[in-house]
This record gives sequence, C-alpha cells and structure tokens, in this order.
Amino acid sequence: MGKNVLISGAGIAGPALAYWLGRYGFKPTVVELAPALRDGGQAVDFRGEAHLTVLERMGVLAELRRIQTGGRTMRFVDEHGRQLLHLPAEFTGGDVEVLRGDLARVLYEHSLSSTEYVFGDSITSLTETPGGVQVTFRHGAPREFDLVIGADGLHSNVRRLAFGPEERFVRHLGYYAATWQLPNYLGVGRGSVGYNTPGRLASVGGDHRDAAKARAFIVFAEPRPAHDRRDPERQKALIADVFGGLGWEVPRLLDSLQYVPDLYFDAISRADVDAWSTGRIGLVGDAACGATIGGMGAGTGVVAAYVLAGELALANGDHRAAFTRYESTLRGYAQGCQKGGERTGKFLAPGTAAGLRIRNGLLSVNFLLNWMLKEAKKVSTIALSDYQAKPS
Repeated sequence: MGKNVLISGAGIAGPALAYWLGRYGFKPTVVELAPALRDGGQAVDFRGEAHLTVLERMGVLAELRRIQTGGRTMRFVDEHGRQLLHLPAEFTGGDVEVLRGDLARVLYEHSLSSTEYVFGDSITSLTETPGGVQVTFRHGAPREFDLVIGADGLHSNVRRLAFGPEERFVRHLGYYAATWQLPNYLGVGRGSVGYNTPGRLASVGGDHRDAAKARAFIVFAEPRPAHDRRDPERQKALIADVFGGLGWEVPRLLDSLQYVPDLYFDAISRADVDAWSTGRIGLVGDAACGATIGGMGAGTGVVAAYVLAGELALANGDHRAAFTRYESTLRGYAQGCQKGGERTGKFLAPGTAAGLRIRNGLLSVNFLLNWMLKEAKKVSTIALSDYQAKPS
C-alpha cells in the first residue's frame, strides 16, 4: 500500500485523519469545496473518555479547553418570556464544547505541516486501477492516489461517486433545522433561550466572545425530505411560512432572516452505509455513519479518524485488512452514538402540547438530568488501541 492518500473534506474528520496519517509517514492531501476553512457555526461538544483520550493523544485537548465556550445553559420560555424549563451547561455542552469553526481551525493547523490542502475544488470522478485511484477534479488537473477517503459529511460527494446515490444511504428523520447569525438585540448571555409550539422551536443564543452577536436556531417537524438545501431564498420563505404568526420574539427573528447571507438549513437525517469501504475508497465520520444533530458527530469523527489512520499504519500494505479492522472496531460504537440523532427533533420540538408538558416536567427533575448525563457518557465509551505504542 502506498502512502499518498486523498481526503475529501476539511471539516472535522478530514483534518483529524490527515494529522494522524502524517504522524505515521503518509502523505495526505485534503481537497475542500469551500474557498477557505469555514468559520463560526454551531457549537460541538466532546463527551466521555474516548473523545478526550483521542484529543489528548493528538495534543489538542489543552488548546480546545482554552477556547471552549464554557458550555451553554438552555432555557425554554412561554410566549410571554416566562421560564418553563432550565437545562444546565453540562447537559448541553458535554465535557468540552467549542465552536465548529474553531475546532476545524485547530485540527487544520495541527495537520498542516504534513498535509497538502486544496481549497475551492472538488472531486468529479473516481476510477480505481490495480495500483491506485485516478481522480479528476472540478478545477485542478487529474491526479492518482493510493487511497481516497470521504470525510465530506452527511451529503458526501465521495460516497455518491463510489457507493451510490445519497437516497440509498441517508434517511430523513422528520425534522428540519436552520441557524443564522443576527445582532444580540435580546441581550442573551452565554446560554440560549427558546420558545416552543407543537412541532416547532425558535431559539436564540449569545456569542460567548462578542456580546453584540447572537445566533438563531430553529427546528420544525416536516415529514417530507424534499426541500432543496441549496436554495436559501426558498428556505427563508419556508421558515417564514412555518413560523409566521407565532408569539414571543419569533417575528423579530424572522425579520432578521431576510438579511442573512449564510443561512444553514438542512433536514435532520442519518447516514447508514452497509460497508464503509469499496476497494481503495473508504468513508469516515458523518459520510459513513452521521446524524445531523445530537449524534455526537464531532466526537465520532475524531475517534474514527484515529482508528482508521492507526489501522492503515499497521496494515503492512493491505488496505483491505485495514478497512475491515477499522469498520469492525467502530461500527457498533458509531451506531450507538447515532441513536441520539433519532431523538433530537422530538426532544427539541415535541409534536404535541402534551409532549411539551411531559418534556418540561421530566427534565425539571435533577435526578433524571443526572441519569441522562451518565447514560450519554456510557454511549461514547469504546476500547481504543494505542497505535503509537505498536510497531509499524
């Protein structure tokens, strides 16, 4: 097995994989459709021993602790702003919570010395040969690599090209989510405050570094998976239609939406791929086993990158054996983490008034909150080999 590896995606799993491959003497190249690293975004968290162990072994845990958000409380209110439920920061933020853009930057910087990054380009075809994979790009010249890894998220381009169309692997879970930045006119602090009606959540949270900024976050029930995530104007119109006429601060949130240049909008979904590799092409992170929200995707991606790189380093040229060991080690763990994504929409925006009352009542009991925190950490537990201690 050669050492030249192409990775599609410079989000989280891609740079993490590039870092470890570089440590083991590989020559990773990362291609990213965006013109530069994506800044900002929602917060992501790490929970439990497995996540923290990998971050520590990468040498990034201390840096992430320095830039962490500190966690965010979450309050739910009625249309008059009266509090119905308060969730503590450790419930929503795990052991370490950072902004997605900050995490991507840290992983990029730690992998940069051994990795070639190509921004503003994407893969257009993959042709496997006996000795490698011939790759064509939208802009760059064709190249050949020993292996290609899709680390390009739930809507993976590599998966589409090498495994089949997205609808074979990605299942809609009945909800949509959107987020955008706006001025902090509510004066929200480090936490967030949200308002529910059955099947709908509208919330806003303060920026932990800039008190003048905030971020809106909405979730709504919608069984149809047909809305085009690439058409922001239609998305804005849909949001205005779904949330129009609601009370609390919803009208002001909708007013801010018309000026937003960078709306994030997507279905809450999960990816299930029967096999995470085909020949010399593999998948890692959300491309293989993702869930849009609540599936511990950041932590799973970092752990999966660690295991995949370690198995490739130990494979003595046999990429098929490495892919097999990687998948057998990770599949059960990843699927356990994914289950959280199945519950996210129903938790944030229960479909009935009775469901809202039950959620608010149950989560007001400290014993139940503590139990849920412990269970979440159990899910993110996996026995990890110390690949650095093994002979290559």
